[in-house]
Parts: sequence; structure tokens; C-alpha cells
Amino acid sequence: MRKPLLALAALFAAGTAPVHAASPQQPAVVELFTSQGCSSCPPANAAVTAIADRPDVLALSFGVTYWDQLGWTDTFAHAAFTNRQHRYASWFKRDQVYTPQVVVNGRVHSVGNRKALLEQLIARNERKGGPLVRLTRDAVTVAAGATPGGDAEVWMVRYDPRTIPVPIRRGENGGRTLPHRNVVRELVKVGTWSGPEGRYALPGPTRAGLRTAILVQSAQTGAIVAAAKG
Repeated sequence: MRKPLLALAALFAAGTAPVHAASPQQPAVVELFTSQGCSSCPPANAAVTAIADRPDVLALSFGVTYWDQLGWTDTFAHAAFTNRQHRYASWFKRDQVYTPQVVVNGRVHSVGNRKALLEQLIARNERKGGPLVRLTRDAVTVAAGATPGGDAEVWMVRYDPRTIPVPIRRGENGGRTLPHRNVVRELVKVGTWSGPEGRYALPGPTRAGLRTAILVQSAQTGAIVAAAKG
């Protein structure tokens, strides 16, 4: 019996109408929680890949670990990414996690298996402003601004921007070669932002060819209040 619950699309209203549209300076954050062992995941992988080149979107693919015991060990999965998905389950008041799951701006979630659906989620759940984030090679600065009802966590994400084909030899997707895009390889909390301008040092990359993104995220609700990509 499968451990993950493959849920129907579940959309949560973001509340008040958006004020600011996503932009290259404040991209919409689209997080995909996926597994190479999940037969329902390839359409969501493709949908996220289809929007990944938008300059106003930061698309990230997180490999989760709880499918690994079902015949195929995901080559990109990490326990930290599974833990992040479980935090979203807590924020969304869900008892279980599922794949595929797409989270937009930390505010809504869905199976995210169609490009049109993702575009709708982005348009309907824009962030209401947020501090400016300035990213350099070895540091990030979060400008002064209003906090989201409490402290926010500052996360560094490093991801591979390439499309990576992965041959799957066992499990539900055995015999298929699945393309992966914007695969997250590093996730590090670099500090806490409480309103005043803050500067945070970034660790050096552990491998070549990765891009860096920053997420400023409410510790209370999971809502992403600011983001930047390098």
C-alpha cells in the first residue's frame, strides 16, 4: 500500500486581493515536491518545467524520500526536503503529505499537474509586497519592512538550472527516462528577519553549476513574503 496520499487538487484561498504582481525582482515561488518513484509525478514535473523560464517565476523541484522504499531510490531526494514538505502540511493543517504537490508562494497547494492550473495559482496568489532582497555571490541583504506577523526565516536554496534526464530502472516509473528541471541540491537557513534591514552571509556552494535563490518565509504560516533568484 502506498505511503503517500495522492490527493485531488486542494486549493486554499489566499485571502485579500493581491497588490503587487510578480516580477523578476520579486518572483512568484513555485515549489514542487516530487519523487522519481511516483507514477503520478511526471505530469507535474512537466508543468513546472513549462513555466520555469518565466523571469517572474522561481520554480524549484524538491525530491522527497518517502517513496524510496518502494523499489527505486530517488537520486535527488533528501530528508531536508521531506521535512520541508511536512512543515507545509502543518501550516496547511493537513495530516499527510502527498506527491506530486505544488506550493505557490507558500500560500496554496495543488497537485499542479497542468501548466494552466499553475498559471492560475500564480495569478490568484500574488504576494502583497514584501522587502527588497539583494543577492550577491556571498551574501544576501533583506531591506527593512513590515514583518508578516512575526519573525521570518531566511532560506538559501541552490538548484541546478539544467534539464536532467534520469533513467528509472525500477518502481512505478521503471523503464522510463524522466526529465528534471531546477532540481534543488542545497537548502540552508541562513538567518531570521524581524523587520530591520539584515545582511546574511551565504555558505559557499558544494558543487559547480548551481544557481542561488533566497526565500524569506513566515515562520508562523509558511507564507513567502519575499524572494530573489540569482
